[in-house]
Amino acid sequence: MLPSVTKAKYVKDYLIEVKFNDGTRKIIDFKQWLTGQIFKPLRNKEYFKKFFVDGPTIAWPNGADIAPETLYDAPEVEAASDQKVRRTG
Repeated sequence: MLPSVTKAKYVKDYLIEVKFNDGTRKIIDFKQWLTGQIFKPLRNKEYFKKFFVDGPTIAWPNGADIAPETLYDAPEVEAASDQKVRRTG
């Protein structure tokens, strides 16, 4: 089964909690992908927060999106209560 995003929730900064169709849930740091012309508007956090689930993945109003397999394979981070982020695994 190919991974598909079923839910997404903003956490903070460039972190989004993503739930996949197999039940996997992880917090992903999207900052790693904010390069190139199409992702430039996403560097503005207010614009970044305008993401939505579009079919199997997360997208933005300007047409930017990231393949669901890429999201599924991305390293997970933890949003600690003291507002620091720790990479896991």
